[in-house]
Amino acid sequence: MVRTLGLIALSALMPMQVVGHDVDTADPAAEVNPFIGTTNGGNLYPGATMPFGMVAFSPEETPLPGKRFPMAAPGGYEWRDNGVRGFALTHLSGTGCAGASGDIPIMPVTVPITTSPSSVQAGLMYASILEHDKESASPGAYSVKLDNGVQADLSATDRTAVGQFAFPKDKPANLLFRTSDSEVGSTASTIHIDAAHRTVTGSVTSGNFCGYLSKDKRQSYYTLHFVAVFDKPFKAGGTWHDDQVDTGSTDGSGGTSYGSEGHPPLGKGAGGWISFDPDRSSVVHVRIGISYVDAAGARANLDKESPGGTTLAATRAAARAAWNRALGQVRITGGSGDNRTVFYTALYHTLLEPNLYSDSDGRYRGFDGKVHQLSPGQHAQYANYSGWDVYRSQLQLVTLLDPQRGSDIAQSLLNQADQNGGVWDRWTHLTGATSVMNGDPSPQSLAAVYAFGGRSFDLKRAYASLKRAATVPTPGDLSHTGCPVLCVGQRPGLDQWLKLHYMPAGAPGWGGAADTLEMTAADFGLAQLARDAGDRAGERAFLRRSGWWRNLFNPKATAQGGYIQQRNADGSWTQFDPASDDGFVEGSGAQYLWMVPFDPAGLAKALGGKQAMAARLDAFFRTPDGKWAVTKSGPLHAELDNEPSVGSPWLYNFVGQPWKTQATVRAAMRQIWTNQPDGISGNDDLGEMSSWYVWSALGLYPLYPGRAELIVGSPLFPSATIDRPDGRIEIQADGAAPDSPYVQALKVNGASSDRAWLPASFVAKGGTLHFTLGKMPDKQWGSSFLPPSFSGS
Repeated sequence: MVRTLGLIALSALMPMQVVGHDVDTADPAAEVNPFIGTTNGGNLYPGATMPFGMVAFSPEETPLPGKRFPMAAPGGYEWRDNGVRGFALTHLSGTGCAGASGDIPIMPVTVPITTSPSSVQAGLMYASILEHDKESASPGAYSVKLDNGVQADLSATDRTAVGQFAFPKDKPANLLFRTSDSEVGSTASTIHIDAAHRTVTGSVTSGNFCGYLSKDKRQSYYTLHFVAVFDKPFKAGGTWHDDQVDTGSTDGSGGTSYGSEGHPPLGKGAGGWISFDPDRSSVVHVRIGISYVDAAGARANLDKESPGGTTLAATRAAARAAWNRALGQVRITGGSGDNRTVFYTALYHTLLEPNLYSDSDGRYRGFDGKVHQLSPGQHAQYANYSGWDVYRSQLQLVTLLDPQRGSDIAQSLLNQADQNGGVWDRWTHLTGATSVMNGDPSPQSLAAVYAFGGRSFDLKRAYASLKRAATVPTPGDLSHTGCPVLCVGQRPGLDQWLKLHYMPAGAPGWGGAADTLEMTAADFGLAQLARDAGDRAGERAFLRRSGWWRNLFNPKATAQGGYIQQRNADGSWTQFDPASDDGFVEGSGAQYLWMVPFDPAGLAKALGGKQAMAARLDAFFRTPDGKWAVTKSGPLHAELDNEPSVGSPWLYNFVGQPWKTQATVRAAMRQIWTNQPDGISGNDDLGEMSSWYVWSALGLYPLYPGRAELIVGSPLFPSATIDRPDGRIEIQADGAAPDSPYVQALKVNGASSDRAWLPASFVAKGGTLHFTLGKMPDKQWGSSFLPPSFSGS
C-alpha cells in the first residue's frame, strides 16, 4: 500500500543451496532474522514484540552527519541510517506511508540536558550513533550498545515493555521521554515525574497516518497512556516545551502539530527527563505498561503482565516461548540455513499484525470515543487493519493457524464499523478510519476468515451491515473528500457502480479501472458471505455483480490484444497505454489485467482462449530475451513485490500449464526474498507480502477472495507440518530443492491426484499432500483438470 520509493539493494542475491537439516522444533525462533526487510523499502522494524502484540519496543532512528539524505522509515528503523533518537513503545510493520505510531521514544543520554530536545538548536545533540555490529535482535528481544556508551536491552509482553539501560559510570545518566514525538507528530502530550515512587506517567494524542497526503485527514484519533516504573531511585531532571526548558519540573505538556511531509514541524514538541546517579545506579531496569483507554488501564496492564520483580531475562524467556509456540505451528525440514531463515522470518512478519488493542480487563476505546467491552465470545479486540493488502493471503494464513484469532479479528472489524456509523474503513489505525487505498476489502476479508475456519463472530450481523454498505450509497460514498488516496466513503462512487455497472473516470475513488476490479472482488467476497449467512438471493446478486469487470474489458485496447481499460461515464473509452497507471492504483494496466482472481476462465475467454492467455502471461513474466521479469522490469511486466500482481503467477494453472506457475513463483521467491536487510524489495504491508512467501514455500495459495480452495504450486522444503485446531496438514515433497520446482506427481490423502488445486474441504479437515518434484517440467501433470472459476456473467 502507498509504496515508498524502492532502494538500491545492499548486496547481490544470495544463491540458496540445500543441505539436510531439520528445524529445531523446540526453538524455531532461532531461525528468524528480524533485520530482513529493514531497508530496500520493506519498512520493517527489528525491535521486541509479541505475536500480534500491542507493544513493539524498537529503535527510532535518525540520520546523523555523514548521511546524504534522510531515509523514509515508516517502521522507525532504516538499516542505512546511523543514529538513534529513542526507543519507542509502538510500531507498525511494513507500512508504506511515512510514519505510524512510534509513540513515546525513550532515549538514554550521557550529556547534561541544557537545551530543549525539541528545539532547532538541539539538532542531533541527544541522538547517538548506532553500529550494526553492536546490535542484535531475535523474536521478543533487541539489544544495542550505543556510541554514547549506553547498553540498551529490550523485551516485551503483550501490553508492556521491559527495558534495561546500562550507563557508563563516568558520565551523566539521563533518560529522555520524548512524549510528543510520535513518528508523524502529535497534537498533545503529558508527562508527570514522581521520583518518590520511581514512576513516570503520561500520554500522547496522535494519529495522522497517511494524513500528510490530504489536508482533510491531518487529525489525531487516539491517545496512548503509559506508566513506567523503575527499579532504581532517580531525581526529576525537568521538562521542556518547544525551545523552553524547565529544569526540576515534574509536569509538562505539549504537542508538535502535523507537518505536510509526514514529519512534525521543527522546533515543536514536549517531554521530560529523569536523572540517575551513575555511580550508584549504572544499570537501570524499567517496566512500562500502555493502554489506549486510560491511565488506570496502563497501570492494570503493567501489574498483570509485568508485576514488581519482573526481570528482563524472564520477560525475554516468556516472549521467546510465545514466539516458539506461534512459529512452531509450521514445522519444516531440509533447506539451507538461508532458506529456513527467510521462511521463518516471513512467518514471523505475518504474525505481527493486526495488533492487540483491548486491555487485560477487556476494555477498549472505540471509534466513537467511548469505552467498550469485548463482544460475547470475543477474546480480544484488534486494531491496525490494512484491508487492501491483507485480504489477499495474510488473513487466510492467520486464521488457518488460529481460527479464534481470525474470528476475533472479524468481530473487531464489525465492532469498528458499528462505532463508525456503519462504515467499514479500508485501513484502520487504532481508532482512526484513515480511508487509505481503494475498493472495499472488508467483505472478502470476513469471507476469508469464515472460509478458513473462523466461525466465532457475528456472521449474520456483519453480513447485513456489509450488504447495506454495498447497496445503499452514503454521503461519504458520494464525496470526493480525501480522494484519490484517502476517499472517505466505504465504497466511493457506489451510486455510479449501481447505475453504470463499472467505476467511471472522474467518480470518487482513486482510479476507475482499479476501483472496478476491487469492487468486483468485494462483491465476490460478499457473495460468499451471503451463502454463509443463508441469503441465496443475495449470493446470486453479488456473484452477478462480480462479473461487471467485463464492462471495462476492451478487446481492442491495443493492437496486441485486449485489456481492462478505464471508461468514461458516457461509455466512451479513455486514452490507454498498458504501461501507464492512469486509472490504476500502484500498478499499470498491464499489471491489473490479471486481477480477476475468482474467474480466470472468464478472463481467458475474453483474451481469446487458454493458449492466448498463456502467451500473454509468458510475455508478462519474461523479457523479450527470455529473462525473468518478476520484479523491477518495468510496467509491462509483473511486480511481485506489490499486491496487484501477487495472484498472477497462479493463473497458469487455469490454462493447463501449472509447471509455469511452479517456475514463476520459485523465480520470484529467489529474486525478491533473501536473508539480508534488503531481503524484501517493497513494503511488507503488515505481513501481506510475507504471507505470500509462506504460502508459496508451502506450495499452496489462497487465490479466491473469500473462498478456501487452494491453488497448488510446489513446496520448497522436503516436508512441512501445519498444526492447527481443525486438523493437521502434512506436506511431503520428495526431491524438493530450490532448483527442482516441477511437480511430477501428487497424492492427496494417499490417492493420486492430477489436479493443481485443492477443494475447500481440505482446509476444513486437514490432510496429507505427497509431492514428487523434479528439475524438469512434467507438462502432463495438472494440465487437464483445471481449477474452478466462478463466473458472474
